[in-house]
Amino acid sequence: MENKIKTISVEKVATNDEIKNLIYTIRGKQVMLDSDVAMLYHYETKRINEVVKRNKERFPQEFCFQLTKEEYNNLKSQFATSNIRGGKQKLPYVFTEKGIIMLSGLLKSEIAIEVSIKIVEVFVEMRKFISSNAQVFERLTNVEYKLLEHDKKFDEVFDSLQQKENFKQKVFFQGQIYDAYSLIIDIIKRAKSKIMLIDNYIDDSILKMLTKKNKDVEVVILTSNKSNISSLDIQKFNQEYPILEISKTNKFHDRFILIDNKELYHCGASIKDLGKKCFAITRIDEKEIIDKFAS
Repeated sequence: MENKIKTISVEKVATNDEIKNLIYTIRGKQVMLDSDVAMLYHYETKRINEVVKRNKERFPQEFCFQLTKEEYNNLKSQFATSNIRGGKQKLPYVFTEKGIIMLSGLLKSEIAIEVSIKIVEVFVEMRKFISSNAQVFERLTNVEYKLLEHDKKFDEVFDSLQQKENFKQKVFFQGQIYDAYSLIIDIIKRAKSKIMLIDNYIDDSILKMLTKKNKDVEVVILTSNKSNISSLDIQKFNQEYPILEISKTNKFHDRFILIDNKELYHCGASIKDLGKKCFAITRIDEKEIIDKFAS
């Protein structure tokens, strides 16, 4: 195939360690540059991007997205890699794990399938590493952190971990719908046994978010009579994602999310309106306040 890169041997498949060095953390997601994906698949970057453009509907933002100028410049300043473009060329695209799987299916070459399996294995391995070592990361002292500064890839993963796991406050501006949605989903996924949601203006959009919860996690929603959610919606939800209970109350003005009676988040906007206007999500750590909500 004339589109394939001639300088890379078809027999050569990157090792897991080599692939690991090509994964970056951007917008809180582990991603790979289109040029690196092309190199691993033995294709030209242009060919890879052509496949994506022809199949746009198969590559939503959670599969593939284009870097902003700021993200691109930040990436170039942190990592010395020959695959990051220079000059005035177009801003690169990056692929998430889901995007890699979708792309390999469209390319339908043996090398793409083989490399995709390796890439997914590395993504899974890195997720397990972060999850199993979260407490260790949190306890790193300033001295230990300095010893790790030479490893820029670790710094990026560490920053992402801190933002998601231990953020104190996150402000979202008008239009940041996806970013706000992603953070709420991350909070929902943290629950192991129970989620209490307090919001006077919920609708069926919250049910779509709650489908992301862990299995058998109980959900209690405290809301007002102004909410637009039907008994039929609740019944259908419980058939597939039990257990959801809704109680009506007029005791609350603000929005809150309580996770496992241990983590409390204050949300400055109704969850159905995430990203429509500027608002903040704040974590409340005072045990006395958390206990009052849990009781």
